[in-house]
Amino acid sequence: MTPMRVLPVVGTAALVLLTGCSSAPSDGSAERADARGSAETVVTGLDAPWSIAFAGDTPLVSTRDDGEILEIIDDGTRVAGTIDDVEPGGETGLMGLATDDRDRLYVHSTGPDGNRVERYAVEGEPGALSLGDAETIVDGLPSATIHSGGRIAFGPDGMLYVTVGDAGDSDDAQDRSNPAGSILRLTPDGDVPDDNPFDGSPVFSYGHRNPQGLAWAADGTMFASEFGADTWDELNVIEPGRNYGWPVVEGIGGDERFTDPVQQWRPDEASPSGIEIHDGTIHIANLRGEVLRTVPVADPSSSSELLAGEYGRLRDVTTTPDGDLWILTNNTDGRGSPTDGDDRILRLTGR
Repeated sequence: MTPMRVLPVVGTAALVLLTGCSSAPSDGSAERADARGSAETVVTGLDAPWSIAFAGDTPLVSTRDDGEILEIIDDGTRVAGTIDDVEPGGETGLMGLATDDRDRLYVHSTGPDGNRVERYAVEGEPGALSLGDAETIVDGLPSATIHSGGRIAFGPDGMLYVTVGDAGDSDDAQDRSNPAGSILRLTPDGDVPDDNPFDGSPVFSYGHRNPQGLAWAADGTMFASEFGADTWDELNVIEPGRNYGWPVVEGIGGDERFTDPVQQWRPDEASPSGIEIHDGTIHIANLRGEVLRTVPVADPSSSSELLAGEYGRLRDVTTTPDGDLWILTNNTDGRGSPTDGDDRILRLTGR
């Protein structure tokens, strides 16, 4: 396999609209509903965890600052492998995880030459898993101590989607020859799909500040959460080739050149990170907001809250092979206030 390095855009193609976009609320933000919900602890004692993925039925967790992939066993953890040359700092380090239909592990991390995605075979039996050799899928992606993206996910089309922040250079988000401030779409081996919106380019959408969560509804509609600056955080419906406006606009701008979010929140109430769609509802893990926000796919301009203020900062949310919702806290990342046992994985038990 020849790994793909990000190349400049060499042409453009007509916009292909694959999904629909619901209208945004007229006042630009959703009302905060009463907090509810309950959860039970799956595992404790995690240090700056970032993402959860499953190799078969076995959960794996990335730890941002020490480069370790942890295997969850019973109510504890063991190190399944350590990613080489991870360079943590600020918001960078070992970040997103995803597995493909062959249970190979994809890892988004910061290395000496920027952010990269690597692939590993997961070897051994549950309780004694290990990682094979690294294969580079894409490297040389923009990275910085802020706005470093980091999420990866496979879409229903079998393609690998990669979020890339603007790395602190906001104008780059409007430059399609630069992957900063974009969501990339790649084949599992790192090639550019022939049906990407811009000929020869991995860029699927652009004009993003710091996209964080990726999820798809049953009808194929793609959603992404995004950290704003000082005014609005966003939930967007992602359509191929669309420009989401940063840094010209933040939140709902009403500018026909750009695609507006379907919902926005003040950053001190949100900082939306990982997202998951479960039973027709988008679940959004919020860092500063310290809440699991729920948004109906059928009405993405509305929202409710679960677990508000109960467990601190929430980084990721995922569906287990058994159909449970797991939530990853993030109080040991240098911006939270850890309590005894942090960080932890929670199982949502009541809604």
